[in-house]
Amino acid sequence: MSAARGRGRSTARRAAAAAVVTGLVATGALTGAGAAAATDGVQHMGGAVATLSGLKVYDTALLHSKGDEKPFRMPAGLFELTGGGGGTLKTYCIDLHNPTEDGTKYQETPWSESVLNKNENAGKIRWILQNSFPQVDDLTALAAKAGAKQLTEKTAAAGTQVAIWRYSDKANVTAADDNAERLADYLEKEAQNLEEPKASLTFAPLAVSGKPGTRIGPVTVTTNAARAALKLSPDAAGVGVKVVDEAGKPLDNAVNNQKVFFEVPADAPDGTAKLTASATTTVPVGRAFTPLVGTSQTMILAGSSNSDVTAEATASWARTGPVPAVTFKENCDKGGVDVTATNKGDSPFTFTLAGAEHTVPAGGSKTVTVPVDEDQAYDITITGPDGFKENFKGVLDCKPAGEPTPKPSSEPTPNTAGGSSTGGSTAGTTGSTTTGSTTGSSTGGDLAATGGSSATPMIAGIAIALVALGGGAVFFLRKKKAAAGE
Repeated sequence: MSAARGRGRSTARRAAAAAVVTGLVATGALTGAGAAAATDGVQHMGGAVATLSGLKVYDTALLHSKGDEKPFRMPAGLFELTGGGGGTLKTYCIDLHNPTEDGTKYQETPWSESVLNKNENAGKIRWILQNSFPQVDDLTALAAKAGAKQLTEKTAAAGTQVAIWRYSDKANVTAADDNAERLADYLEKEAQNLEEPKASLTFAPLAVSGKPGTRIGPVTVTTNAARAALKLSPDAAGVGVKVVDEAGKPLDNAVNNQKVFFEVPADAPDGTAKLTASATTTVPVGRAFTPLVGTSQTMILAGSSNSDVTAEATASWARTGPVPAVTFKENCDKGGVDVTATNKGDSPFTFTLAGAEHTVPAGGSKTVTVPVDEDQAYDITITGPDGFKENFKGVLDCKPAGEPTPKPSSEPTPNTAGGSSTGGSTAGTTGSTTTGSTTGSSTGGDLAATGGSSATPMIAGIAIALVALGGGAVFFLRKKKAAAGE
C-alpha cells in the first residue's frame, strides 16, 4: 500500500461513498472499497492471516446516541473470516463506529497494537467470548443463566456483540430482542478481567545479526501449537547455515518458548538468511485482528477451526564493518511506529529514516519513533550503506472510531456486512533511544451494517435499488439531524 492511501476514516468513507454510486450505476453490484487492495510487501508480525467473508449470524441492536430522537438500528453478531488452509475464524466487532469492508485481509495482532491497547476492560471482553456463543453452544443453559426465556443462534450472537460493544466502545447500545438484551446484561454484569491470550505463532525479535563463525540469535518462538515446523531459505542452507538450539543441535521444528539460533560457518560469505515457522492450530479466543490494509473495523476472535499460521525471522552476517538488523513495532502509546536498529558489527551503522540520519555504534542499538496518525497507512523505508534497505508497511489502528462528529459529512457512508446471512430477524520522526548494547440480507428500516453508525444522510433510493438488485452487501445510511434551530 502506498503512503497515498494513508488517510483518515472520513476521507476513506467519502471515497467509498462515491464508489457506491459509481458501482450501482455501472454494474448493480458493490464490493468493499478495500477488497481488492494489494497486500504485497505489508509486514506481518506472525500468526494468522485471514480474509473477511461477511457477517453471518446476527440480529438487531439499537444504538442510543445523544441528541437522536430514536435509536439507530443495526445488525449485531458474528463475522466469519477465511484463514490459511481453509480454516474458519469467527469474530465479533470491537470498533463499533467503523464500517467493515468485505474481502479485507486481517492479521492476528497483540492487544497493545490495536484498539484494545488502553482499554482497561479488554480482559472482560475475553471473558464474554469464553462464556457465550459460539464457545457456549448449549443455548438452553446459556438462556437459563441469563434469565432469558429462549435464545437462538441469532439472538445469542446479538446479545454477545452488544455486551462486547459496551466494553470495547463504551457504547449505549441495547439488543432489540428482549432475550438477547437479557443475555447482554448478564454478560456485562458477570464479566471478569482475564489475561490476554498468547499468539498462535510468532518470532521475537524478527531480525538478528552477527558475524560468521558464530551462532546468531536467539530468536524465541511463541506458539500454542504442539510444534512449529522450521524451514531455512535455500540460499542460506546452500552455504552451510543451520538452524540450531542453544546446545548447537540442529532443529527442524520448535516448541513454545524455544530459543532458536542461526549457526553460520566461519567461511560463509556475507549474507542473510530467512527462517519460516509454520503450524496448523486453532487461534486462541480473544486474539485481536486488525486490517493489513485499509481501515475496516477491528475484530476479536470468538472461535476458530484449525488454520495455517506462519512467522518469519531473518539473520544477517558480515566479517567486517557494520552488521545491522532492523525491526519495527507499532507504538500506540506514542502514536507511531518504533523502528529499532541493532549493530553487531565492528564499526558504526548509519541509516537514513524519514529524511534524517541516525548512527548506531558498534555493539549498540537505537530506536526511532516515526509519528503516524490514527488510521494512517504508513510506508516506512530505512536505507544504509552498501545498498542496505528495509521497508515496513501497515496501518496504525489504536483507537475506536468513536461517535461521529457534531457536523458529519453530508455524503453517505457505505457500510457492508457482506456475505450471506443465517440470521437477520430484521430487515517525520520523534524521540530516539540509543544504548551501548543491543449485512447479510436486510429488509428495510434504518438498518446499517455492523460498526457503521455514522450520522450521515440516508439515501433511500440507493438502498432500495441495492435490495432490488440483490447485491452481496446492502448499504444503509443514517438520517441526518435537522439543522440547528429546527
